[in-house]
Amino acid sequence: MDELLARLAATPLADWMRLSRWGYAAVNALHVLGIALLVGAITALDLRLLGWRRQLPLAPLARLLQPVAMGGLCLALPAGGLLFLADPTDYAAMPLFWLKLSLIALALANALALNLGAGLTRAPPRRLAAAGAVSLGLWLAVLACGRLLAFV
Repeated sequence: MDELLARLAATPLADWMRLSRWGYAAVNALHVLGIALLVGAITALDLRLLGWRRQLPLAPLARLLQPVAMGGLCLALPAGGLLFLADPTDYAAMPLFWLKLSLIALALANALALNLGAGLTRAPPRRLAAAGAVSLGLWLAVLACGRLLAFV
């Protein structure tokens, strides 16, 4: 593992992430934008799954918010990978980093289980509420871990 991390740290892209003030700042901004799109859309959908604003039909709301969340995820993941390249050895040594990645995996598994299972339109209300509560908790924990990484 150490050899792989050393190889990653020695790539030109990793050098650019470490040495380019504006490059790092731009990638960081893209990462934050992706997170905002992802968590913003997911939070609204999760609150609806928990029963807030029941007068809003779930299916059209999901058709609106899920692509926004997926777009945010597709922006946040590669940007996060580039940020990782700035210091792969230190990030890989942090348990908080691995906790964040694990929480992301669990949040994605929760979303896939709901959408590939009964689906948003056919799942019973209790299942929807449970999925929404788990999702909301996981994504908030991901945010907290990500923010704390800047300080440890």
